Amino acid sequence: MVSQEQRRRQLAREKFLRQQQRRTAARRKTHTRNAIVASVLGVVVVGSVVSYATGVFKNDDKKANAGAEVTPTPSATSKAPDPCEKAPEGKVKQLSWKKEPALTIDKSADYTMKMATTCGDIDIALKASAAPHTVNSFDFLAGKGYFDHTKCHRLTTDGIYVLQCGDPQATGAGGPGYTIPDENLKDKSLKDNVYPAGTVAMANQYNPQTQKGRNTGGSQFFLVYQDSQLPPDYTPFGTVSEAGMKVLKKIAAAGAQPADPQTGNTAPNATVVIDKATITKS
Repeated sequence: MVSQEQRRRQLAREKFLRQQQRRTAARRKTHTRNAIVASVLGVVVVGSVVSYATGVFKNDDKKANAGAEVTPTPSATSKAPDPCEKAPEGKVKQLSWKKEPALTIDKSADYTMKMATTCGDIDIALKASAAPHTVNSFDFLAGKGYFDHTKCHRLTTDGIYVLQCGDPQATGAGGPGYTIPDENLKDKSLKDNVYPAGTVAMANQYNPQTQKGRNTGGSQFFLVYQDSQLPPDYTPFGTVSEAGMKVLKKIAAAGAQPADPQTGNTAPNATVVIDKATITKS
């Protein structure tokens, strides 16, 4: 027969094992979430180095394919008809600067960015007072025609629901040559680690696991078309208009392509090209 003391020890061991299993599962879940976030929002902003938020993806060595295999990426949806128009003729400008432009915007004024795309116009109310460096950078880049004729290179359709744009290379590796600081990370709209639908925020190189890569925003940004669970690590600097949300949802409804083995990008099935981006002050 098993004594009471032996039974007590057995129950204690079983309880300990259950606790360990729960902790292991929780760590695995956190790791997976961080890997997905890094994969979705990775962006290169320094020189010609091609890296992503995890710091392991480089096009110039064999680690690119290995990283793409082990890093979870949001699943692609089935192919749907392209709801967008053919892009007009025009080439992306190859522009780069060594440092952030001087701060010239009026932080007390209202600014709106209009993206005339092949899928329809997307108007964005910008948060100049809360994210002045970001809005100033976009005002500068749009004025130089930096975004004109660029493709929105990534659409995620599982867990995180965003359309990512702003890379002239359309690979997730492009940038303006300079970086801008993180801003407005305590925006009241970011409740319970959720970026609500309509939010426009910056991509960056921040890695939540190593806590490195702050202040690495460049030109890439993402538009949230459905509430998305994300830590408040990405500068929210604008809000999409109601009409713009209809365009975003049309793009999302067309689904995404399978992940590219080289970049990890899940490109939208819709041909999303920014014909022209303009920013107006009012």
